[in-house]
Amino acid sequence: MPKPTDFGRRDAALTAAALLTGCAALAAVTAVHGGMPQPYGAPSAIAAATALLWTAACWPRSRTRLALPLMLTATLSLATTAFATPPAAPDASWARLGEAAVLLVLLVIAVRWVPSRYAAGAAGPTGAAVAVWTLPLLPDPSLLSLAGAAAFWSLPVLGAAVAGGYPRLMEHRRQRLVMETRRSQQLELARDLHDFVAHDVSGIVAQAQAARFVAESDPGQALPALERIEAAGLSALASMDRMVKTLHDADGSGARTGGVEALPGVDALPALVERFSSAAPAPKARLHVAPGAADGLSRAAGSTAYRVVVEALTNVRRHAAAASHVDVTLTPARTAGGAPGLRVEVADDGTGPPPERTPLRRAGDGHGGRGLNGLRERVHAAGGTLTHGRRPEGGWRLAALLPTAPAPAPADARARTEHP
Repeated sequence: MPKPTDFGRRDAALTAAALLTGCAALAAVTAVHGGMPQPYGAPSAIAAATALLWTAACWPRSRTRLALPLMLTATLSLATTAFATPPAAPDASWARLGEAAVLLVLLVIAVRWVPSRYAAGAAGPTGAAVAVWTLPLLPDPSLLSLAGAAAFWSLPVLGAAVAGGYPRLMEHRRQRLVMETRRSQQLELARDLHDFVAHDVSGIVAQAQAARFVAESDPGQALPALERIEAAGLSALASMDRMVKTLHDADGSGARTGGVEALPGVDALPALVERFSSAAPAPKARLHVAPGAADGLSRAAGSTAYRVVVEALTNVRRHAAAASHVDVTLTPARTAGGAPGLRVEVADDGTGPPPERTPLRRAGDGHGGRGLNGLRERVHAAGGTLTHGRRPEGGWRLAALLPTAPAPAPADARARTEHP
């Protein structure tokens, strides 16, 4: 990709044509007025007009390459202000007034389009050139009058910077919002992979190991194990299909038309627990749902509750040594703010170490994860809390307290939604 300071043959030819056009225009004006003397600051005015003509002729490529021509033009303007002899008649400075207007137009374009590090180098001398161009024209100048004139002409410089910088700032915010949205979608997909696919794959591994051990002693038990492996594989494929549909319908059209399946909720827990219990040599799981526990439960809270149970059962299968049973309990509860909620608790009687202290990567494999950390983020996003630790009677407990109503969106998220 060419740099903003690179110029090709076409750029050089158009610059030369613009320069000749400016000189011809000056000669025509002089001829019409009967050989009038050269206007004050004609060279710098012609240079500014040349830069503007080149920008228009090479648009849109020139908008990112304007830094160097603008810097040279502003430097020439400052040299004219410092060293050129001012005219005796005030009306002879019309060329410099037009030059200042052209420099302001070029400054707007540079601040809007030129890359930041080049735009800053061109905006400084351009703003200074516009601010001080009237100083040699002041009669009997004093320090106060010079400062006042420079301050007055700094106002249009500030206006040009705002006119070019505000759209640039809005574009930067839009791009940042797009990046944040993409990052959020990536994290969502990563959580889905861990919560659903990893659970099914771990079940496939456990059942394959069991089938390998029973194949020699009792070949008849291998067929049911293979059927369970097939069911777990189909479940993993369904989860992958759901994520692929989510990617294809990222604009929300799938959700409006029903093309994307809803995530599993509390009503899918019995089938999940049954699949877990049937995967020998996994411990047996028991589901206890208190009366009224799922009443008024929002879809987000139900999906989060399902994910909590999936993560807990996956950790039991991976880390709970010698566990004989797992209890999955759903009971009505109250959140810290007194709102109605749902308490989801998964407890086992195993003797293995806690999940966060057990390395998820074992010698010879390349697998890893951040299950509890990702689950904690999801529970917090739903407005709930997550706790885990050893049980006094032995084993491990994972519990989540979820509000039954959807959690309110943060203020900044609402602002982004209302004003994208």
